Amino acid sequence: MVRRRARGTSGKASARRSGGGRRLGHCPVGFGAVTLADFLDDVEAARGTITVYSDEQPTWVADQFEARNVAVHHEPLPPNGPPGFVVFREGGEFLASIGLRELRKILAPPIRRPWQDRPDSTGYRTLFELLDDTIFTAFDRRQLLGAAREIEDRAWRVGTGTLRVGFQRLSAMWSQVEVYERLGAETALSIHVYGRPDWVPAAVPNVRIHAETAPEIGSFWFLAFDGGSEPQNACALLAEERSPEAFYGFWTYDEDLVGAIEAYLSSTYGR
Repeated sequence: MVRRRARGTSGKASARRSGGGRRLGHCPVGFGAVTLADFLDDVEAARGTITVYSDEQPTWVADQFEARNVAVHHEPLPPNGPPGFVVFREGGEFLASIGLRELRKILAPPIRRPWQDRPDSTGYRTLFELLDDTIFTAFDRRQLLGAAREIEDRAWRVGTGTLRVGFQRLSAMWSQVEVYERLGAETALSIHVYGRPDWVPAAVPNVRIHAETAPEIGSFWFLAFDGGSEPQNACALLAEERSPEAFYGFWTYDEDLVGAIEAYLSSTYGR
């Protein structure tokens, strides 16, 4: 179970509509990006804290989240004491807490199609929102696919707008063709897929393929959904593969940041 600070007029729900508010690791971004890497540099400017309370220090929490804008601390609990838990704070202010076991389960989500019901969706989406604009480290492809499914699910449920997806290599789309066939055929989404040209996908309705040779396209996995008719549902994921199968990046619900990423992709690689 995720316990969160009560939402008020300055809380997350209203903040996303007004452009203000606080999230763990959130920072105002200058949007002066001229490369995808610049967006990572901007988000790294803020700092939040994650405190782990447990009898033994679980190194996997730091492995997943410790970076320049998130400090991970451990506070020992007595042996045979209460179950371990994690507290998220920003600037000393409590944001939320979650049990260690629940956190680990959420970080290894079952991979389902966007249109399939997911019994753990509430907890997963809560964590996804809580860690908005928080740098993660050492995420593997399965964990990123879980985060990507959250964005695809939002795009599916809204059914309008623009979804931009970078697979690094077009051949990585092969296992996801069914997903994008349905998104293209059963929604009014405008879908753009980017990747290095190592495979030629068959034509998919309402899906435009961008075969690009730019080095950043091969290095970054990304999704950006502009929210369509519901701009409060705008969201994006940007992750750089810095070593084989290990990604460093962030996800965001900040409408302005999502818009800046979408505008960069559109202007750099075509509409």
